[in-house]
Amino acid sequence: MYFKLFYVVSALSLFSKCLCLGEKDEIQNHCDLLRQWLAPSSVRVELNKKGFHREVTTTVEFRSKELSSVKVLLIHRWPRDVYVDPYQLASLSDQNDWKILLDSAIDLEVPAHKASGFVTYVYPFSTGPTSKLFKVTIPIHGRYHKPSFDGKMLKSVDIEVPELLLRSEKCAQLSSLEPHTVVDAPCTASNSSTCSWVKVKPQQDLNPVSFQLPVGDGSLVAHVCGGTLLVTMICCVALSKYMWKHQVI
Repeated sequence: MYFKLFYVVSALSLFSKCLCLGEKDEIQNHCDLLRQWLAPSSVRVELNKKGFHREVTTTVEFRSKELSSVKVLLIHRWPRDVYVDPYQLASLSDQNDWKILLDSAIDLEVPAHKASGFVTYVYPFSTGPTSKLFKVTIPIHGRYHKPSFDGKMLKSVDIEVPELLLRSEKCAQLSSLEPHTVVDAPCTASNSSTCSWVKVKPQQDLNPVSFQLPVGDGSLVAHVCGGTLLVTMICCVALSKYMWKHQVI
């Protein structure tokens, strides 16, 4: 009886060791695949449309093959000169294959000198394996600026290339992915928790894309205010005469 019990315990111990080794091998395989995805990738940013209302399109192309367990995150750091409209993004959510998370509330009305920069976290998703090529188009809007008194009628706005991050739920040994940088960021667009992500190094250092916004001429402030006041007074006098003539109370 003791021999049978010893045999059963030994068999269970051997089975658990094999199971652990199998899990370690699977984790290592996923980490190796994630390392392949960390090869320098192509990230391109384009500006579409004109004026105060633009579209920023980011195209990401990976050099590795498809892998279903990899999650992708794009971190955009926006200047205070622009804003995104949360209501517009919500109305377009059904048409997009990505979700977005804002790091702070967005005031749509304040001018640029009273606003602050902000960060958006964009999570592309697909029903199948993670694609090696995807595009994300975000509508942005320019803020109004203070009038210029130095003769400069245009304000240049720089849009930085977003950071590209990857994560695999089946690879917890991120320290083995050095020299790649590991950073903390929200796990999902619901911002329920923070996870560790690995930053992907781009193929080459990319310069920001720029566009220009018109700025009011500060030297015309007095003329505009005076003209506005004059027109207002003329309209008030004309309206008063009409009301007096027709006895409008």
